[in-house]
Amino acid sequence: MKDGYPALRVGLDEDLLPLSVALRQRGVMHRIYEERGQQVLKVMDAGHVAPVAELYRAWRAGEVTIEIEQRERAPAAAAPATWRGAPVTLVLLALSAAGFLLVYFNAPVSWLALLTFNPFTLQQGQIEFLPQGHQYWRLVTPAFLHFGWLHIVFNSLWLWELGARVERVMGSVNMLGLFTAIALVSNSAQYLFGGAAIFGGMSGVVYGLLGFSWVAGALQPRWGLQPRPAIMLFMVGWLVICVVGVVEVLGFGAIANAAHVGGLLSGAVLGALFGGLSRISKA
Repeated sequence: MKDGYPALRVGLDEDLLPLSVALRQRGVMHRIYEERGQQVLKVMDAGHVAPVAELYRAWRAGEVTIEIEQRERAPAAAAPATWRGAPVTLVLLALSAAGFLLVYFNAPVSWLALLTFNPFTLQQGQIEFLPQGHQYWRLVTPAFLHFGWLHIVFNSLWLWELGARVERVMGSVNMLGLFTAIALVSNSAQYLFGGAAIFGGMSGVVYGLLGFSWVAGALQPRWGLQPRPAIMLFMVGWLVICVVGVVEVLGFGAIANAAHVGGLLSGAVLGALFGGLSRISKA
């Protein structure tokens, strides 16, 4: 059985609640959901497609007035996209939690060494790093390692805030591709600038998603991705504080600054690519 017939595709910034209420009052069965940065309204009866499209046109042209009571707006305000719309982000959070638990509960060194950028062994209490060889998963897996409660909580909150938003708009496949590309660049940047070491964390990916959201959101405002200026000020300010060494002086440990900068820049480039291609395709 067909799950409905598309009647409308509009931007995310449009409030379709009054139209939805009017359709319910007329007994028109329908549903509204997000798909690839747009709101899609589907009706259950093919015969309703043209009338709904015409009602929408007339409503937007001011030929028809739809009024609803203010209290009926509550469901719209309380119905953001849920966890079901961001499965890749949830998996990344779960893998990050697993990586943190490996460190927290002192898992065997051989387990930890499977996830670091370079494999390593302990020889008489000294760390000996080995060549990466063809173990290409190591380009990505350091992102799942976290070395403290503040580390995992900070990264998880921002990953959910930025990653879930990006995934709901861009789709799960694109989100997986973005994570892979940003993690690869940020981890490689940290290795190139810091050398062989045990580093990790999702913060490079978080900064990549921040850069992606800012640039893609600027180029394609209808996606609704661009973070608020206050968030950009905080995140970029924190990056600067880390780069100049204030955090290390305060005793919070070494910071993977190259991963943060590499992630931010790679995310911005990807945002320009996605946003630019979208504008060209819509031209």
